[in-house]
Amino acid sequence: MDPSSILMPSSLQNAAIFTIVLAFAGYFVTFLSNRMMARRADRLKLVNQRLNKFYGPLYVATVAGNIAYKSLLAKQGKTQCHPVRDEDLEEWVLWMTTIFMPLNDVREKIIIENAHLIVEEQMPQCLLDFVTHVVGYKALLSKWAEGDYKERRSMIGWPPEFDEYVEHSYKALKAEQTRLLHNFLWRFWQRFARGKGR
Repeated sequence: MDPSSILMPSSLQNAAIFTIVLAFAGYFVTFLSNRMMARRADRLKLVNQRLNKFYGPLYVATVAGNIAYKSLLAKQGKTQCHPVRDEDLEEWVLWMTTIFMPLNDVREKIIIENAHLIVEEQMPQCLLDFVTHVVGYKALLSKWAEGDYKERRSMIGWPPEFDEYVEHSYKALKAEQTRLLHNFLWRFWQRFARGKGR
């Protein structure tokens, strides 16, 4: 008996090898695709957390505080709050205790309780300076509660970089979130995954 007759013809061997290579390539592509999508899902989850628990609320409170501050200055016909004149003191105390400090307290709580969500590896100095500024006002408001109005502003000034940092970080994260959500492959994967769950 001829041994070559036992072996598969050459075209069948090539077809079998091609099928095996194709199956392996398909598995490899699926593996890489799943891994890429899992990483994208993890990244999107982190971006969403940062927006929902840190930068989003911080941004809203900051914008609201800035609008209120500019409104007060416009009402008083000033371009900056200091010095707080005697005729402006009563209104300044009212706005500080009912508007500015509650917003400051919200922002301070966000920073302290969700510091693990900051984008940078190190705590930005402007966030530390903001918390220190708020602490200074807490001491001042305690004096005001006792009727001592000699000091009218926190001894620790407002950090000028704070507003810019909050706005820049919020907008950068929103852009990343949009990019992650609107990527064609991501949308396809989400539809595919939802279809499998049914």
